[in-house]
Amino acid sequence: MREAVERTVDATLGSAGRSREAAQSALDDMVQSVDELRRGAEQRLAKGRRSMTDAIEGRRPANLDDIRELRKELRAIVRRLDAIEERLPAKRKASTQRKAPAKRTATKRSS
Repeated sequence: MREAVERTVDATLGSAGRSREAAQSALDDMVQSVDELRRGAEQRLAKGRRSMTDAIEGRRPANLDDIRELRKELRAIVRRLDAIEERLPAKRKASTQRKAPAKRTATKRSS
């Protein structure tokens, strides 16, 4: 009789252990799913924030800092253009200089 009771207790404990393992496994799966959902939501929120920032930045009017930066870039372009013009062959410079007075003279004659 004692042996039968021990087998019954062992079987019950074994069944409880398996149930506990199954419950733990289900809980682990649920935690993993929730974590994946959270990470996905965080990524979508970050992407949405970037999109909103880009949309707002593209539509806001220029401020003083923006204008200063544009002036700085324009000065740099002018310096580069001056350097390019200095490197042009002398013949091109002479022909450019001759054309400018010719246009002025032609304009004066037509007046």
